[in-house]
Amino acid sequence: MKDIITMVIKRLGLGLLTIVVISILIFVGVEALPGDLAEAILGQDATPETVAAFRKELKLDLPPHVRYFSWLSSFAKGDLGNSLANGRPILELIGWRFANTIFLAGSAAVIAVPLAIILGLLAALYRDTLFDKTISTTTLSAISFPEFFVAYILIALLSVKLVVFPSISNINDQMPFWHKIHAIILPSLTLTFIVTAHMMRQTRAAVINVLASSYIEMARLKGLKRMRVIVVHAFPNALSPVINVIALNLAYLVVGVVIVEVVFVYPGLGQLLVDSVAKRDIPVVQASGLIFAAVYISLNLLADILSILSNPRLLHPRSK
Repeated sequence: MKDIITMVIKRLGLGLLTIVVISILIFVGVEALPGDLAEAILGQDATPETVAAFRKELKLDLPPHVRYFSWLSSFAKGDLGNSLANGRPILELIGWRFANTIFLAGSAAVIAVPLAIILGLLAALYRDTLFDKTISTTTLSAISFPEFFVAYILIALLSVKLVVFPSISNINDQMPFWHKIHAIILPSLTLTFIVTAHMMRQTRAAVINVLASSYIEMARLKGLKRMRVIVVHAFPNALSPVINVIALNLAYLVVGVVIVEVVFVYPGLGQLLVDSVAKRDIPVVQASGLIFAAVYISLNLLADILSILSNPRLLHPRSK
């Protein structure tokens, strides 16, 4: 128990350090953008006095390191500032959009995770058969295609040709739950196609690796059916890599929705990030980028911790 607590503390410390490093990269990246932010917002007709006053209001007259620590400390306190585009509090802008992103990612995960595990187990059960080769080829093809390509194919088939689902996934709080589900079917399917492939292939590989163990051979010699051997004996011992890849793909579902949200005009955090970049709304860009980074790092830490908890031998990699 003490080893697990120590491991968790170390992982959390490493995650916090990683977030700080990423915050520096985000801040430096925004600082490196060409042009003057105040002039870009006010326009070329603004007088030098107006530009200087606006720079002071935005604290652009302060040294970069002072502005960085001020921004990071305010972010840690939950004060994200106000949007330059409309003056609204950034926390208010991000709140409901981040909830929409989680809703979309969660909907895709509900489909993708059980589907990937079932297909992975079946592929391991019928290893080297036509079913296994077909599933492996299909999932490999899905991995090879970028998200926007899959999205446009689904739009062409299910929205333009068959007119089953809407091509624009615009949802709001007033919509009934099942109307929301109908509106996000296409972006959910797009994400499902991408992440299912990774999880299915990892599940298949992990189960096949366990099937080479001696206790699996003993179970076979006892006359147990192959399905029972895989589901009851092999799969529980393959959980560590499977849990790890599921958690990593959940992180991708949250962070990797930016392109999908733009394609389907979905009102999520990714769409807000893209719109803010176009408007040079720097505070929103910084806050959105850091939130995405924090979520991704947190889910990666969760993947590490769950992997070790499901296989305590990872705490002592040198022990036999």
